[in-house]
Amino acid sequence: MAASWLTIFLMLALSSIYCVVSHPSPDMWFQGLFPPRVCLANAHTNTFYGIMFDAGSTGTRIHIYTFVQKNPGKQPPELEGEIFESVKPGLSAYVDQPEKGAETVKGLLKMAKEAVPCSHWKETPVVLKATAGLRLLPEPKAQALLSEVREVFEKSPFLVPNNSVSIMDGSSEGGMILSAGQLYGQNQMTVGTLDLGGASTQITFLPRSEETLEQTPVDFVTSFEMFNSTYKLYTHSYLGFGLKAARLATLGALEMKVVDGQMFRSSCLPERLEAEWHFGGVRYQYGGNKEGETGFEPCYSEVVKVVQGKLHQPDEIRRRSFYAFSYYYDRAVDTDLIDYEKGGVLEVRDFERKAKEVCDNMDRYTSASPFLCMDLSYITALLKEGFGFGDNTLLQFVISW
Repeated sequence: MAASWLTIFLMLALSSIYCVVSHPSPDMWFQGLFPPRVCLANAHTNTFYGIMFDAGSTGTRIHIYTFVQKNPGKQPPELEGEIFESVKPGLSAYVDQPEKGAETVKGLLKMAKEAVPCSHWKETPVVLKATAGLRLLPEPKAQALLSEVREVFEKSPFLVPNNSVSIMDGSSEGGMILSAGQLYGQNQMTVGTLDLGGASTQITFLPRSEETLEQTPVDFVTSFEMFNSTYKLYTHSYLGFGLKAARLATLGALEMKVVDGQMFRSSCLPERLEAEWHFGGVRYQYGGNKEGETGFEPCYSEVVKVVQGKLHQPDEIRRRSFYAFSYYYDRAVDTDLIDYEKGGVLEVRDFERKAKEVCDNMDRYTSASPFLCMDLSYITALLKEGFGFGDNTLLQFVISW
């Protein structure tokens, strides 16, 4: 979710320099992220930094941003560079070992101390926002993890804003995916964003038509202010529709109390496969459909049940293009649809084509993830049957913005 964290810190940096948001409204994306009365306008240098931790369901990622203010008071700061690193598994894997989970954050924080000049440590904010992986945990255990992380932050030399360590709700998670560049770039308001995590998926765009706003559930629309303008943003996070949650749903194991020896099977898996998979602190045994059909058609019939009729489908998104992140990107790279370094542009139909190729020839992909057929089929179903995209909807892939 590199794009989402870039948005947060770009906005944080802008507010720090211009004091644009002295009293953030409750419905703003970045509520609680601003340190009180901190303004970097009097700093001795035009270079400053921000540290963002993205605590996802599959890993914890650190983004260390460098901003340069070239024309104070007249132009917003520009992103000069980003350092990125990640560790696996995510914090949710340490549900019963919160201290060990915090150690993974502490290790990444050492990188920040090397990247940010010591003269800037005290004015460099550090923030961790957890996504759907922690929302799925029991509240006391999730808070125990966050408490340990907060202690690590407070012992660091960096600026720790109020509410610097927290779990984002669905609307915030979706809203933060929108790139600030879309709001004041040359092609503003033209591109939406899609993010596919392990436990949840998000869609975000700026509607062009009043009809979209009128026909959209009220909790899918967020109003926010930036640079003296008010925007209405369509954004929603669907918990339980991330790639790994979808695997469980396809297997019939989502929200089920698993007993020892219970086997979950799917036509989306290699016929002879029997294996174990750990997710959310639970061990699942899974395997191929020994006696039934395998391949794309039966697999797609399974995965489409996960999304069909369960997601809102605004009409105008069929005429829009979207940036796609996280598992969309990963699976496109895994199957050579795009280049890892360069990214690329695909149509929705390209995922379906590749899903058919993989699912109907699973024996050729034995070195890849056993879930590759299921994942590609689910992505296809999510885009077409879930969100309602057309076959020719454009998806743009970039590592970060």
